[in-house]
Amino acid sequence: MTVTIKDIAKEVGVSYSTVSRALSGSLRTNPQTRERILEAAQRLGYTPNQNAVNLKLAKSYTIGLYFSNISNMSSPFILHDIVKSVYSSIDNSYNVVVKGIDRHEPGSLSTARYDGILILSQKPEDDEFIEEAIAKGIPVVVFNRAVYHTVANILTDEVKGEEEAMEYLLQKGHRKIGIIEGIPNLASTRARHRGWREAFAKYELDTADVPIVTGDYRIMSGYYGGIKLLNQDITAILSFNDEMAFGAARAIEEAGLHIPEDISIVGFDNISWLGDTVFPLTTVERNMGMLAGKATEILFDIIEERKESVGRIYLDTKLIIRNSVKTIH
Repeated sequence: MTVTIKDIAKEVGVSYSTVSRALSGSLRTNPQTRERILEAAQRLGYTPNQNAVNLKLAKSYTIGLYFSNISNMSSPFILHDIVKSVYSSIDNSYNVVVKGIDRHEPGSLSTARYDGILILSQKPEDDEFIEEAIAKGIPVVVFNRAVYHTVANILTDEVKGEEEAMEYLLQKGHRKIGIIEGIPNLASTRARHRGWREAFAKYELDTADVPIVTGDYRIMSGYYGGIKLLNQDITAILSFNDEMAFGAARAIEEAGLHIPEDISIVGFDNISWLGDTVFPLTTVERNMGMLAGKATEILFDIIEERKESVGRIYLDTKLIIRNSVKTIH
């Protein structure tokens, strides 16, 4: 019986891609793990498949990392976390090309250019690009937006995350809550909008009179949104991300008010620099770096092992409670 990389991975208790990296001599593998893998390979009688070796020689050693719109990313901090995570998850023999789908020239994709493509998708308009990659036979993993193609799809449950954030405010006694939403046509915006409304439905509250402003996920839009909401009769602000929450906090401070004594506020994403250096913001943790890392791991499983698509995988969100919400009796 032929011993495969999958057999070694099962024996050692690591992923297929970790075994593949160790067998190829990658320095990214932990030395102790590499030693265990090499020992298991020798013990099981593993020999490289010549077809696989030939296929490896034909690789471009380039991964495409595509965003819906690279020139107008909603958050440079999220972009940084994603790119950093992808680079830390790949073999050091690979290059990563970062591009925007909005600048893609239809028909230009090829297996000679990319061994695989990671796509952070925010819009249905990305489907044409996804379909082109599939048609060209390029391994694809889509993360952040639910898609209905035969590709691996890695997601976080943003609906549940925003529902928990709003429910926390409601549990603390808040009913006069202003909301800073995000760019209307983005998948994250739609999911988070649905989430807070589901929390209202659970408490049998009317959504008709909820003051809502629209931002673009950047700090200044949160600032101007905060100014508008402070003209309303509110006790709390639910922001669709941490950066807009930070902007709203500036507006609150400039109005001579304090968090949480006068206005409570909750964000989304749990951006590390904000939580550590600005103020203790209660927020929803959606680790985009972890999401990108998982997507990268699965892409390499597909590339190196010819593993079929894993379907849809959800990573959990988590409400991070700090000190930006006051209890109202």
